[in-house]
Amino acid sequence: MLRLNISDAKTHLSRYLERVERGETILLCRRNLPIAEIRPLTRRTAALRPIGTAPDLRVPPEFFEPLPEDVLSAFEGDDSEEDTEST
Repeated sequence: MLRLNISDAKTHLSRYLERVERGETILLCRRNLPIAEIRPLTRRTAALRPIGTAPDLRVPPEFFEPLPEDVLSAFEGDDSEEDTEST
């Protein structure tokens, strides 16, 4: 792990970020006292994630169809239907 003072990091940030991209971790220091760690993030996979984890799970095509208006209005907080029914 590379220990690096803030002034060096500011001066040569691009150079150190290249090292981080290659997998190295950098310990950022102020007056030689560690204050932060710069490390690479895990890469996301390009493959699509499956829906659900059960091997026999099947999602019907209707699942992807638009919701009915009454359900949409309930999600959006539209109280107009409830007001007309109570009168």
